[in-house]
Amino acid sequence: MKKILSFLALPLSIFATQTAFGQSVKTDSFTVSGNCGMCKKRIEKAALIPGVTSAVWDVKAKTMTVKYDSATVKKDDVRKKIAQAGHDSGPFKATDSVYQNLPGCCRYERN
Repeated sequence: MKKILSFLALPLSIFATQTAFGQSVKTDSFTVSGNCGMCKKRIEKAALIPGVTSAVWDVKAKTMTVKYDSATVKKDDVRKKIAQAGHDSGPFKATDSVYQNLPGCCRYERN
């Protein structure tokens, strides 16, 4: 009987964890400066910090869409990491030295 109860408790605990996590999952979109496929790889890689489950940057629209656990990550945390990789994102700007180290095709027009 004890084995049966343990077997039944496992799926219930997994369900409870998924439900609790599911309630804090958020999806946000924001603008990120960049030009090409190399930028896309760099931007998406930078955005995949712990707590982010999905990061997709649209090259033409210059829009990043991220799915993340809002209990552990803030949208601005993601934007800061992208800026550290060399791509301006709203109020978070890449430093001049990081921007200058981008390949020529990745140097977007800065405001």
